[in-house]
Amino acid sequence: MTKICVIGTGYVGLVTGTCFADLGNDVVCLDVDETRISKLKNGIMPIYEPGLEQLVAQNVRAGRLVFTTNYPDAVKDTEIAFIAVGTPSGVDGEADLQYVRSAAEAIADLVDTPIIVVNKSTVPVGTGDWVADVIKKRRGGKPLEFHVVSNPEFLREGSAINDFMNPDRVVLGSTEREAANKVAELYLTLRCPIVVTDLRTAEMIKYASNAFLATRISFINEIGNMCEEMGADVKEVARGMGLDKRIGPSFLDAGLGWGGSCFPKDVKALAHMAVLHGTHPQLLQAVMEINRNQRRRVIVKLRKALGGLNDREIGVLGLAFKPNTDDMREAPAVELIHLLQNEGAHIKAYDPQAMENAGQMFPRLTLCNNPYEVAEGVDALVLATEWNEFKQLDFERIHELMRQPIIMDGRNLWDGDRLREQGFTYYGVGRAVNGQD
Repeated sequence: MTKICVIGTGYVGLVTGTCFADLGNDVVCLDVDETRISKLKNGIMPIYEPGLEQLVAQNVRAGRLVFTTNYPDAVKDTEIAFIAVGTPSGVDGEADLQYVRSAAEAIADLVDTPIIVVNKSTVPVGTGDWVADVIKKRRGGKPLEFHVVSNPEFLREGSAINDFMNPDRVVLGSTEREAANKVAELYLTLRCPIVVTDLRTAEMIKYASNAFLATRISFINEIGNMCEEMGADVKEVARGMGLDKRIGPSFLDAGLGWGGSCFPKDVKALAHMAVLHGTHPQLLQAVMEINRNQRRRVIVKLRKALGGLNDREIGVLGLAFKPNTDDMREAPAVELIHLLQNEGAHIKAYDPQAMENAGQMFPRLTLCNNPYEVAEGVDALVLATEWNEFKQLDFERIHELMRQPIIMDGRNLWDGDRLREQGFTYYGVGRAVNGQD
């Protein structure tokens, strides 16, 4: 059993701490947000993640997982401290490290026994060295045996527990191989490849991975836009591409683009770092522009189909940035709603998990109890998130409920030919019919 402190109980910190506890370690999850910690102590999750509530309860009952706001108690005698705090984007896309600094300074102030400090948050290249400097300066000459390790996370919202327990790889970076090996021991029971490298390379692996995945999505969306104009079907194009072993099928689904807490922030941050170091991130800039353009194209199609958007009733199915989460950060639906409301449209919406977040974000949004309430009386229906419950809707009923049977399938979830046969005007993404989408 290793005594672990996880600083930050956001998405990454809570999943990381809970999973380490489930592997048999003694874990303290620390956060300065008293309301969040109080809810966690009462079994109330601050995020929706399948299986997390049950796993937290199980490990709390076993005595391996505790939650606290008390820094001194949390870090006392801790062997390994994971910094898993937020690193939001700044004005120019740079990562804001104020919370990382606060965590590092607290460790410097409160710890006098040997400790390994692990950067779990996604941080700019060079942050590991910076954290070490922050701790040394804060100590003011008072000795402390510590080492910094970079251990970037690769968790997907909606499948984070499985991703932690069955990782493709674990990446560790440090100037001290022994410290990296100590952290590696935490993952040995997972029987996955462990990549041990230097601090800056480990930090770059995280950014490069997310930027590449975002690039794949933007690439297939650009191909999809061409397909619409040239009479091809992007789903068949992606299938034909994906059968090539050098390419593979993953992240080749044309749609409304990428969102969430990672891709937008990380691609911006990597582009910002590139500019600061004198390189020219033309590809990353294009990847971001293509992503923004996907939402604008939906507005153009709706405006053309309806002859304008002012006073039109638009229904939106799905608000979270992806299924199996309530996270609306950088969600395509958020930008679509903003753009539609700016043109005078009235929006009705439904999401299986993100309704509370949506109500706080959009006071003028009409929230419905199910997809059929959304469809009632609307001029167009937009699918923004491909939740499973949207796959088999009663489209005869929806056709009867809608004022105008116009469907904008932003995730290519439905059979366009079948919906057209049922009397809908159907628009997909990159799926042309006789040269016209």
